[in-house]
Amino acid sequence: MRHSYHIEKHYIERSGWLRAAVLGANDGIISVTSLVVGIAASGASSQTLLVTCVAGLISGAASMAAGEYISVKSQQDIEKNDLKMEARELKLHPEHELQELKNIYIQRGLEPTLAEDVAKQLTMHNSLDAHARDEIGISVHTSAKPFLAASSSALAFSVGSLFPLISMMLLPEQYLDKGVMLIGVLTLGIMGALASYAGGVSIWRGSVRVMIWGIVAMLFSAWIGSLFNVAVT
Repeated sequence: MRHSYHIEKHYIERSGWLRAAVLGANDGIISVTSLVVGIAASGASSQTLLVTCVAGLISGAASMAAGEYISVKSQQDIEKNDLKMEARELKLHPEHELQELKNIYIQRGLEPTLAEDVAKQLTMHNSLDAHARDEIGISVHTSAKPFLAASSSALAFSVGSLFPLISMMLLPEQYLDKGVMLIGVLTLGIMGALASYAGGVSIWRGSVRVMIWGIVAMLFSAWIGSLFNVAVT
């Protein structure tokens, strides 16, 4: 008799790279677009705006990669230290750790006898893995991956920053500030919708939310830039 297996793809499996990618792309769009809008409001030339945009792209991508790597690496170090501590406890106090695992399963609704059997079976299979997952909360889907997070953030920021850069190259100079801002807001809406779809939540809610915050950031930057309304060459 042949058995069929149904494999479910859960959204949590995407949480690591999705978070970094969405944060990077949105940051690239908002920060670089806001930078361009703010500098444009100060009366800067189109050449100055282009240089500003490219500089914002490069420095922003590097900053996102460094910040994300340091943050996630710190989380990874904490996880490693927790696993070392747990491995030491398993070696020194195996019975106590077994009882600890049993109590966890009892709290989750298993009968004491069944909870003990499950704890013993999982301990025999891989005791550290069982405690890492059920006691500490570390699993293959949630464990920190610094290089993946850093590269995802840098790449996503760069992609997001390309939209205001391309807009500047294509738009007439008299419509530059308003056009870049409009394209930035629309792009944020698309990115928000895609992120919401990938995360399994309301597309419209995610799209509108990120668009509102983008508009706030851009308007604030434009206001600040207008306070220094002097030609920059």
